[in-house]
Amino acid sequence: MRTLAAIALLLPGCTPALVGTPPALTPVPTVAATAETAPVASADDAADDPAIWRNRRAPAKSLVVATDKQAGVHVYDLAGKRLSYTPAPRLNNVDLRDSGGRITVVASDRADIDRAHVSLFDLDPVTARLRPLGRFPVGAGEAYGLCLWTRARDGALFGFVVMKDGRIDQIAIDRTGTTPQVRTVRSMKLGTQSEGCVADDRTGQLYVAEEDVGLWRFAADPAAATTATAIARVDGATLVADAEGLALAPSGRTGGYLVVSSQGDNAYTLYRLPAVSYAGRFRIGGGAIDTTSDTDGIDLVLGDFGPAYPGGLFVAQDGDNAPATQNFKYVGWAAIRRALRLR
Repeated sequence: MRTLAAIALLLPGCTPALVGTPPALTPVPTVAATAETAPVASADDAADDPAIWRNRRAPAKSLVVATDKQAGVHVYDLAGKRLSYTPAPRLNNVDLRDSGGRITVVASDRADIDRAHVSLFDLDPVTARLRPLGRFPVGAGEAYGLCLWTRARDGALFGFVVMKDGRIDQIAIDRTGTTPQVRTVRSMKLGTQSEGCVADDRTGQLYVAEEDVGLWRFAADPAAATTATAIARVDGATLVADAEGLALAPSGRTGGYLVVSSQGDNAYTLYRLPAVSYAGRFRIGGGAIDTTSDTDGIDLVLGDFGPAYPGGLFVAQDGDNAPATQNFKYVGWAAIRRALRLR
């Protein structure tokens, strides 16, 4: 792990209070998971990233799409039951958007480590099955992280593919024809290995985690500058390397929270938006379901998910689900808010 002094030089925009001695922290509350998915079929490091689809007409029938990066993509219900499985080896991160009567699912495809691709699917909400739409080349490098962004002014769909070396390729995804069209529209760069990202459809801001360094913000519009703004640092206290999955809890026009997997100490860190100020941390555990550890991907969607999750659903990958293989844990957003006393 890099020294704090070295990281401070890389991120000059971060608050000097985090250089050297980390700030005093309150004890980290633990929030119990209320459900977990069936374990993935592959052993070792396999489960990776979830994406949540909220069924507005029947919230309790919402779905979770999640990757087994050695084998394929699973679709689960809110009880964690596997409803379908689509073989597709070496898919890593996954995201989705519900628009125009279709649910588009996109995953970063690492099957060719020298030539990055994305794989596209349609999600059928009735059968809970994925229909493959094809693999599409993005550019050179190993596709690692991925997140989607819908531009508010025209509904255009974009993706951000985070390469393992820190390059970020933005792609435009056109679903207007019978066959999807995918093209790269610009590239951005961070200095070292990066993966987790999330884009805010409200504000047009893209957030990316550089694993051993910290969090960065970019303007999501392809016409904007590619300059990165440092917003938080891996400091060994509020955020512990690796900084992994990212998720959003939006509130109003610009407010809410950015949630980050603090993988190095099995916790999740929240930052208050839009200023990206530290808001607290929590861990998952303390109930009938085992704790999470070494979390890679996370997702969070607010709204009604039925009686089990009336305020929203948080899903986290569990890197150690022994004696079974890895899986994903479900936690209610209302329980997280209570534990951290969030407004």
